[in-house]
Amino acid sequence: MKTILITGSNGLLGQKLVYALLERNNPSSVWRIIATARGENRLTKKSGYEYATMDIGNADEIRSVFNRFKPDVVINTAAMTNVDICESKREEAELLNATSVKFMTEALREIKNADASYDVHFIHLSTDFIFDGTAGPYTEEGIPNPLSHYAATKLQGEKFTFVSGLKWSVLRTIIVYGIADDMSRSNLVLWAKGALEKGQKINVVDDQFRSPTLAEDLAEGCILCAEKQAQGIFNISGEKTYSILELVYKVADYWKLDKSLISAVSSATINQPAKRPPVTGFIIDKAKKVLGYKPHSFEEGLAVLDAQLKQRNQ
Repeated sequence: MKTILITGSNGLLGQKLVYALLERNNPSSVWRIIATARGENRLTKKSGYEYATMDIGNADEIRSVFNRFKPDVVINTAAMTNVDICESKREEAELLNATSVKFMTEALREIKNADASYDVHFIHLSTDFIFDGTAGPYTEEGIPNPLSHYAATKLQGEKFTFVSGLKWSVLRTIIVYGIADDMSRSNLVLWAKGALEKGQKINVVDDQFRSPTLAEDLAEGCILCAEKQAQGIFNISGEKTYSILELVYKVADYWKLDKSLISAVSSATINQPAKRPPVTGFIIDKAKKVLGYKPHSFEEGLAVLDAQLKQRNQ
């Protein structure tokens, strides 16, 4: 049985990965699943996998955990993802988004150097924000030009992956939405739904375009990559590109909320510390062909969330 280790298992994608792998292990065990994160395990389900505390900013902890489990696959979902906070906490962003990747790949290479039979597949999660948004939607061959410190650190994490000397994959994604166990993690969909349900007026940019990604779809893309041992760069996102305003309108339509509360604004008026690329979006033909990746439409994704919320409230 092969061992798959997930970093950032308390996060939205990390949780979805653990649960998707548990489903694959039912009824027969396919993977030995190792979930890792900083601090205690915050997943609701506690069985069917092993949990280890691991701070990705601590090279010694990484080395200890990797030596203990000797994973066949590592899926690195852990990161500092708040784009604006990355501008003010620049050193922390660099540590968690870039240097941590160097720590992990070096630790895996040490195991590999000590044991010639050891083979590992390192799968690293990245972002559309590595691009400047002037040429979207992007293929995997797009030329990066980061506009923010967050984007620059994520690009550096990619570069550490490329030169790792390991089997590697970089999976780039866009606006991940979904529901985490403890509901502590917000995202565009939950933010818009929550605000409109409270009758709050919201300003939404109409000049940024993205391909929203259901967290379950992204988890599936990661697992397909691991199962097929597919190497290289893959775009893993929703298929269609929308303006952020269109997305929020679709959220309002799905839950029959008051669209008059939504005001369209330009990016220049909202004074965000970090600059965002105007138009990204991904062409996902490679992932569909090589991995067999089949994402939900945005409307189907909203239905998945709605079913999960109803189940939670029973």
